[in-house]
Amino acid sequence: MPVLGSGLTWNVVDDVRQLLEFHFMVNAYRAGTVVAVAAAIIGWFMVLRAQGFVGHTLSLVAFPGAAAATLIGISAAWGYYGVSLAAALVIAAIPRTHGHSFSEESAVVGTVQAFALGCGFLFVTLYHGLLSGTTSLLFGSFLGVTDGQVVTLLAVASVALVALGAIARPLLFATIDPDVAAARGVPVRLLSVAFLALLAVAVAQASQITGVLLVFALLVVPPATAQAVTSRPVLGVALSVAIGLVVTWVGLALAYFYDRPVGFCITTLAFGLYLVAHAARRIARHVRDLRLAA
Repeated sequence: MPVLGSGLTWNVVDDVRQLLEFHFMVNAYRAGTVVAVAAAIIGWFMVLRAQGFVGHTLSLVAFPGAAAATLIGISAAWGYYGVSLAAALVIAAIPRTHGHSFSEESAVVGTVQAFALGCGFLFVTLYHGLLSGTTSLLFGSFLGVTDGQVVTLLAVASVALVALGAIARPLLFATIDPDVAAARGVPVRLLSVAFLALLAVAVAQASQITGVLLVFALLVVPPATAQAVTSRPVLGVALSVAIGLVVTWVGLALAYFYDRPVGFCITTLAFGLYLVAHAARRIARHVRDLRLAA
């Protein structure tokens, strides 16, 4: 591993060679790529559906899930997936009454979030091992990603994306105009439940790379940046994936060469691109207005 603080050089080939010299970094890039693609695609629908608060809650729920799994001596991945899916089903069970669905959902989601955080702190208190593992749960780590974890992430992501592809068109219809979709016979409620389950899977995956507190770096920021650039679904999803891959790959490199938390590096890069996209859109709109005024 390079000397800490040595940083990147202008020799890109040599930098890439160093990055891929160790197997743990190869696995980190494999896992990061899988997670970035799944999070970018599912996150694009989440941002479009304005369910960022739900995604945030699912990411926080992943913390007590992973902490509980660590406490009882099993893989943290079981906690990530199991508790996230359970929380998604609880949120999906919220009864929708016309005119009050948003406030009802927000209240229940907030309640689930508070309870989950309380449980997480309890499990951390009961765990008497090294607390460095807790830091990884919260802020992520690219160390120790095994071949088996990469295979599991790939298998879960593949199933989730195939399922999303099967419901993508009616889900998009139900998202844009749920009343008309329901009148046309689209199972809006069932699609909502299915999407929340897929969102829980994406959150559980991303949490294992970025940590539960910074999961939005991959789940929200790339899709939000893409939607700031284009409103076309196919182009928006493709751009979201491209942004997710870039910030993940570069973020892993920065974390490796400068010995910084991977979640921080990915989040910073994603936020920077988000600001650039919005600034470019404002400038383009201003130029267009000036041309129309002329």
